Amino acid sequence: MPHPLISQDDIATYARDGVAVIRGLFAPHIERLKAGVARNMTEPGPYAAENLHTHEAGRFFDDYCNWQRISEFESVIRDGTIAEAAADLMQSKTVQLFHDHVLVKEPGTSKPTPWHQDSPYYFVDGHQMISFWVPLDAVSEATLRCVAGSHLWPKPVLPTRWLAETSFYPNSDDYIPVPDPDAERMDIREFPMEPGDAVAFHYRVLHGARGNTSDARRRAFSLRLLGDDARYVQRPGPTSPPFPGHGMTPGDRLRTDWFPILR
Repeated sequence: MPHPLISQDDIATYARDGVAVIRGLFAPHIERLKAGVARNMTEPGPYAAENLHTHEAGRFFDDYCNWQRISEFESVIRDGTIAEAAADLMQSKTVQLFHDHVLVKEPGTSKPTPWHQDSPYYFVDGHQMISFWVPLDAVSEATLRCVAGSHLWPKPVLPTRWLAETSFYPNSDDYIPVPDPDAERMDIREFPMEPGDAVAFHYRVLHGARGNTSDARRRAFSLRLLGDDARYVQRPGPTSPPFPGHGMTPGDRLRTDWFPILR
């Protein structure tokens, strides 16, 4: 059965543009996710990072891969209706978890989320891949910004270290430089959003976000999922997230004991 919030127009938009907004998809889970984010910030994981010790104003906290220790995240991730929506948008029979990601910009946080594609940082590739970006607070200026159609570009965008602004891998010639979508007048999709709305976007979509100059918090929960054709690929350096000791070889489906099948 198709998910009641996913229309054929949503499916076509996602395939064509690599990004679609699904209103209310996570609405039943907002209080649970807020509790999970609060716990995550109190008890950060080994990959947590923030800008408290940089020249940037405010606080930008992010952390990922915490679903196994934060029960609120796991309960949302294992809700079959979320996997059903992902399957519809990806046009995939199966849905597999990749990882969770929390991003919090406190009021007055000037640091933007740099323009980037997620796929080059990951050790998985394929056509059937999807992220849900879910604000836990109403957002307008600090919402996600995605370049429509960038998931179909012939070469990926150079992955960089966000603080150092240096190349993540040694093979920089395999990538195009990070563009400036505003200056180049690209087709940027951004949506004022209420808590529980979700931006669905492909791992290869170029995206970023402005700083949070408002007097309200901007908490966001992201969920990365995989479909039928997603396979492990070896990158020319450590990936983010790194998942050390995974033991997979190129062409493998991701191991299901670490990355459970949700549908």
